[in-house]
Amino acid sequence: MDRRFVLLILGILFCASVFAEGKNLSLEQARTLALSNSRSLAKYNLAARAGVLDERSRLYGNLPSLSLGASASASLRDPEGTPQDNLLDAFNAGASVSVSQKIFEGGKTLVLKAINAINAEMARKDALAEYFNVLDSADSAYYAALEAAVNLEEAESALETAALSLSIAELRRQSGMIGPGDYLKAQADKEARETSRNQARRNLALNTAKLKSLTGMDETPRPETVDFGKYEETILRLAAISDEGADALYAKFWETLAAKNPGLAKAGLSGAKAEKDLSLAKRDYSPSLSASFSTGINYTRLNGPETSPGRLSLSGSIPLDYWVTANNVEKSRIARDSAALDYLEAENSLEMELRSALLDAIAEAGSVVSSRRAWEYAKKHFEYIMELYRLSRGSVTELSDASALAGSSRSQLVRAQYGFLQALSKLRSLGTIEDEKELIRLLGES
Repeated sequence: MDRRFVLLILGILFCASVFAEGKNLSLEQARTLALSNSRSLAKYNLAARAGVLDERSRLYGNLPSLSLGASASASLRDPEGTPQDNLLDAFNAGASVSVSQKIFEGGKTLVLKAINAINAEMARKDALAEYFNVLDSADSAYYAALEAAVNLEEAESALETAALSLSIAELRRQSGMIGPGDYLKAQADKEARETSRNQARRNLALNTAKLKSLTGMDETPRPETVDFGKYEETILRLAAISDEGADALYAKFWETLAAKNPGLAKAGLSGAKAEKDLSLAKRDYSPSLSASFSTGINYTRLNGPETSPGRLSLSGSIPLDYWVTANNVEKSRIARDSAALDYLEAENSLEMELRSALLDAIAEAGSVVSSRRAWEYAKKHFEYIMELYRLSRGSVTELSDASALAGSSRSQLVRAQYGFLQALSKLRSLGTIEDEKELIRLLGES
């Protein structure tokens, strides 16, 4: 069974488990809930189903057309105009059955069948693209909520440091160890940290609300922490990749995208449809031929039931307004050429999207490595300055700067980590790669 449909089915089961757990929400649950809650995806799925029905309609249109008819009448007057004494004597009833079949239309039937099949496949590609768009949205909302939570944690820590610094500054001011300037600096720093903490709370609430709306949960979700350890090998490899390795990686991904990307596939289908439309327009030069057969039974009181002889008829038509057909053919040829240009444009756009996503992944991987080292150094620097401050050998300004450096270093690390995950989500959508292990495997090749 297709994994996408399995996810949609499991969405209902996950809903019950999520609500039972309260606020806890895993990334896989968020994705599944987002898929089951997406109205846009539901509309695309309905369009795909409608495309299948259109395809069936064309198939049914190629079958013989059957019809039944019935009639009943009674004359109120005889041929001389005298009222009938008995209406039953003038009663007349009949029934008929007819069958008609198109024999030749210049090949239009096969072309129309192919066009409907292309339309149905295009609708499925649209639904597939929207499926991965929803997954991207779920990932983005999930990571944004986690990043906001970490930023709030850092803001709370910075506020605690500023409050501690202010309390120590108050004692030193009372003892005359520092002047009013340092004390005012500690007060300002504490208020600024509180403002940052309040802003971080607001960001967390907003991002959590977005995640809640996307998943359709009744309760406020609490995203579970992502295990970055499983990405460590990939991060280190991409951070150290050479230009030649990046080019080889791009070529490897392009093979997958060229075969599976729904946007590019739809552009190709549009070109094929335009070619069929041109072929269909040319068929209007051809004559058409159809046949029909009808028979029936008629009943009157005087003669009883009488079977009418079967009647077979053939009809054909030859178009003479060739100038109209020629005009339509030229319009279809222009549409075909335009579709070919659209395909080239879609291919170029996809190439740029892939290159951008890969460069983002490589850049974010490098940022993870460097910002992780920066945070380690900033933490040690902060601990050193804090100890000096406790021993009255450091100033309020030095402690504030060290705290700010540690906080910004951690924020950069968190931003790089989730930026890397976002880049992975983008690569997954471009290549319609559902299995994360397969995506990691591709990133490990060059």
